[in-house]
Amino acid sequence: MSQLPRSFVAVGGGQATATAVRLLRRRGFDGPVTVLAGERHAPYQRPPLSKEFLRGESTIEEATLLDEAWCIANEVDLRLGTRAESVEPGKVRLEDGSVVPGDAILLATGARSRRLPGVEGDRVLYLRTLDDAIRLRDLLSSAERIAIVGGGLIGSEVASSARDAGVAVTVLEAGTLPMLTQLGPRMARFYADLHREFGVDFRCGQEIGAVDSTADGVVVRTADGAVEADLVVVAVGAAPNDEIAEKSGLAVDPVRGGIVVDDACRTAMPGVFAAGDVAARAVGEGFVRVEHFDNAVRQGTAVAKTLIGKPAGAVDDTPWFWSDQYELGMQFLCRPHPDADLVVRGSVPERDFTAFYTTDGVVHAAFAMGRGGEIPAVKQLITMGLPVSAEALADDDTDLFELLDTIIA
Repeated sequence: MSQLPRSFVAVGGGQATATAVRLLRRRGFDGPVTVLAGERHAPYQRPPLSKEFLRGESTIEEATLLDEAWCIANEVDLRLGTRAESVEPGKVRLEDGSVVPGDAILLATGARSRRLPGVEGDRVLYLRTLDDAIRLRDLLSSAERIAIVGGGLIGSEVASSARDAGVAVTVLEAGTLPMLTQLGPRMARFYADLHREFGVDFRCGQEIGAVDSTADGVVVRTADGAVEADLVVVAVGAAPNDEIAEKSGLAVDPVRGGIVVDDACRTAMPGVFAAGDVAARAVGEGFVRVEHFDNAVRQGTAVAKTLIGKPAGAVDDTPWFWSDQYELGMQFLCRPHPDADLVVRGSVPERDFTAFYTTDGVVHAAFAMGRGGEIPAVKQLITMGLPVSAEALADDDTDLFELLDTIIA
């Protein structure tokens, strides 16, 4: 942008929006700020929806990111249930035809649950929004058995929360192993077996044929037979809400969807940015879209800094996310290469370890359980991209931060 903006409009009510808005006000941006949130709820965090909120351990208020009182105190015009139709330089056009002016515009419209064709009904649930979580929590309170289609993070977290509530759970995963591309074969087997240890009937290689409603619940049919349940949760990924980009002439990733941005989250349209789940960053000849909390925070921060004239450069390219299941903390860094070597530090059976994925001795991804304190050092190892001794990585007596100093020296 040739000059700093005097007004800002954020389209979307998630983490990227909240991060950008809060940082702008904290850094002294005093121009008009408008948030166009498509849902009826104030902007909120999504990670608790499949965990603490679903289990009844946290409230809507605790998940809220920009509440009414804060917005009033900080002169943020928060418009709930307001959907944008298109953008052009300097303005956002709403579905009702009205226009909201803004020198800078952030598209942070997030993503929606992928649907299985024909799989709908009163006892079929897709978990993405706060309203989805409220509905699932209400139904789960009286359920005795549930089926979950999909063994990824959301499906796994719902399974964990349901088991904590004493509900019988069957997970139907289409792949040969859950989260195989994220964990590799050995850790994916461990992941599936972990759920089985906690009482989940975890079935892999299960393609869904149909989901039929019955008088008492649902029946999920696969090639291997039928699974009866009180309700079914479908967790088969998410699709970016990038329709506003297509209507505005902005580039969209033709393969996976998402609004195309550069390393600083800028689109090709002057003054228009995109961040969070909907942003597809150009990398080489393709695009990368990261659907995790940390990425939304980093990209929202990058946008805000650019708008106040303090750009931080390219957004950090080390995706990090986490999950809590059965009171076990899991941490993930990047995605391993298919032919990666696996080096394990600690004890997998005791659920206290860090698994390093390496290629030619270079750490490029990691999966840890119970070792959050090691993650900052592991992240630096990945960022540096220098060879590391497998023996040193595996040795629990080796301090990773001291190892970093040795490598740097």
